[in-house]
Amino acid sequence: MHLPALITDLALILAAAAVTTLIFKKLRQPLVLGYIVAGLLVGPHVSLVPTVSDEANIQTWSEIGVIFLLFSLGLEFSFKKLIKVGGSASITAVIEVVIMLGLGYAAGHLLGWSTMDSIFLGGILSVSSTTIIIRAFEELGIKGQQFAGLVFGILVVEDLVAIVLLVLLSTLAASRQFAGMEMLGSVVKLLFFLIIWFVSGIFFLPTLLKRTRKLMNEETLLVTSIGLCLLMVVLATQAGFSPALGAFVMGSILAETTQAEKIEHLVKPVKELFGAVFFVSVGMLIDPAMILKYAVPVVIITVITVLGKLLSTTIGALVAGQPLKPAVQAGMSLAQIGEFSFIIATLGVTLKVTSDFLYPIAVAVSAVTTFTTPYLIKVSEPVYTRIAAVLPHRWKTTLNRYSAATQTIAVVSDWKQVLRSYFMNIILFSVIIVAIVLLSAYYILPMTGGNTPDHHWARIATALVTLLVLSPFLWALVFRGAGSQAAANIWQQKKYRGPLVLLRTFRVAVAVFFVGFSVDQFFSTTVALVVTLVIIGLLLIFSRRLQAFYGSIEARFFSNFNERDARVGSINKQVLAPWDAHLAVIEIQPTSPAIGKTLLELALREKFGTNIVLIKRGQQQFAAPGGTERLYPGDVVTVIGTDDQITQLNHFLEEADGSLEGKTMRGHDIVLRRYLIKEGMPLFRKTIREAGIREKTQGMVLGIERSGQRILNPESTTVLEEGDIVWVAGSDKGLSEFFKRTEIH
Repeated sequence: MHLPALITDLALILAAAAVTTLIFKKLRQPLVLGYIVAGLLVGPHVSLVPTVSDEANIQTWSEIGVIFLLFSLGLEFSFKKLIKVGGSASITAVIEVVIMLGLGYAAGHLLGWSTMDSIFLGGILSVSSTTIIIRAFEELGIKGQQFAGLVFGILVVEDLVAIVLLVLLSTLAASRQFAGMEMLGSVVKLLFFLIIWFVSGIFFLPTLLKRTRKLMNEETLLVTSIGLCLLMVVLATQAGFSPALGAFVMGSILAETTQAEKIEHLVKPVKELFGAVFFVSVGMLIDPAMILKYAVPVVIITVITVLGKLLSTTIGALVAGQPLKPAVQAGMSLAQIGEFSFIIATLGVTLKVTSDFLYPIAVAVSAVTTFTTPYLIKVSEPVYTRIAAVLPHRWKTTLNRYSAATQTIAVVSDWKQVLRSYFMNIILFSVIIVAIVLLSAYYILPMTGGNTPDHHWARIATALVTLLVLSPFLWALVFRGAGSQAAANIWQQKKYRGPLVLLRTFRVAVAVFFVGFSVDQFFSTTVALVVTLVIIGLLLIFSRRLQAFYGSIEARFFSNFNERDARVGSINKQVLAPWDAHLAVIEIQPTSPAIGKTLLELALREKFGTNIVLIKRGQQQFAAPGGTERLYPGDVVTVIGTDDQITQLNHFLEEADGSLEGKTMRGHDIVLRRYLIKEGMPLFRKTIREAGIREKTQGMVLGIERSGQRILNPESTTVLEEGDIVWVAGSDKGLSEFFKRTEIH
């Protein structure tokens, strides 16, 4: 009986992967390295064991592996995570990527490589490995430490940058030159499709999963999830993007649903199977002779990767306002390349625009840096200690002041709120309107036969339906946010009415343009002008009904978007910079010695230097709890402290596991905020107790910075002076409203 080569080759690959990964697991080395070694053994360049006979089939399996790898990364990513990642991680990631792109390009030129090889080398070196870092953090048990939050935020931004790089490099490879407008067009096209996929996905998919929940067992949920993933892969490919982008986007959309954790659990075995095949296929392309021939470039690029990422990330974190310690630790954690680098290198090979040596060099550098990553993470704190010891005192003071200044909260002005709202509205609704019009003109109209001269009624009917679908979004483009409190505050100041009227007029002009653009797709320009005027009149007449209709659409979208947070919650892991403190969550176990005792009796602040800022007990929540509050089994407490303090507190409370790390409770978004006290504020020269911060915000004053001095856990009788920087932990909404009221106007 004949056995297809595909099955024989797959058996050989998985057998080799099983043996090598068992060995690497025993040696406590990353499994990714084991897969690469397995690929090297069964590849065409090594004859110690049987060799894969049909590499084309394995390439197909590896492409499937890339799809599931990116789908899983998307499930861990989520768009909301990007929104919450904060300025520090975003700035750090952008600086690091730009520097590494430049270093990679310069290194390629210095080695005498072609321009295309140098560009792809920059892309390969610019993205760190999410998989390797997460595994290293888990093995070292440091996922809950302060700098880990910064690293995860940087990785989220890097994943998005990598997707953009894939699109730009594909465009560059196709044109073989730096075509500025073409590259800009690719980015605009990418943003257009990302917005459409995200908005439509969030609007429909969570509702679909919610309404079919009773019909969904594990099998049907797995089939549905993979089906949606592959459907998005097809759509992305049809739109001219890579399959990896489609898989990543669908994973990110599903990550916003309440089924995200279950889907991730179900997809994990599939991802690990095909991911193993992908990494094995990476190893199959390694030619040991090629690596020996280019041993010097491998060493040079490895050094550039480690030192370049260490320095660029550290510099980026310092520029973003992070203290020196987490900046150094983040830099040493990110000093490697991984799965996205393989995908970028594979793209160059597939498009036949890079030299044969670039791929094996990239894999060799990744293998070396994967091996060094755990050791660099381990020595990051001693390295920081050494740097802090030799750094001049003046430099350390300057860094601390800069960090404090960048993290101090300033109340957002009304103009900033209005401009941001108007700008986001115009971008979002313009994209939605253009997408609906193009869908109708290029897909719906031909289906109805309205594109032929004899079918006028079909054309008219399609145009009317299109305008009806557009109407709530046209209303939102013109009116949404116009009645906000910020806009009303500006309108009360007569001298600013002119600019505000100009902004509103501009929004109306954009809406008129889109109505004309829509009608022009179906009728002549003359008819379009007349119909446009009629449509604008109807928008004004039926404004209230359109507002209600749009309100229901928006409510549905935000209900889906926030449903997962409403169930599992979120925590803002900002850092109390001068004291290296951060938020963490601990569940009180039934065997804890703290059971039944009051916070006053436990004296956690005095013993460990930690503060409990929130207690969740079932559906009850106690923000800024008083000393008489007791702890009971199952209580979930949000505490603030340094890494060492929280570790000691965990030991004392006998926490069973860290599974709740990174989660908080429904209804409260606990954050850390800094506020600058100014003369004339109602808080000025009042004691903390008189200011009523605890009572009015359910917040807790944790520290005060005054003339370079730091007062940790200040007494309630401490008077707030001009220039004080006050650190407060509490409800995001409560703090924002309270301090906005106390701001000088």
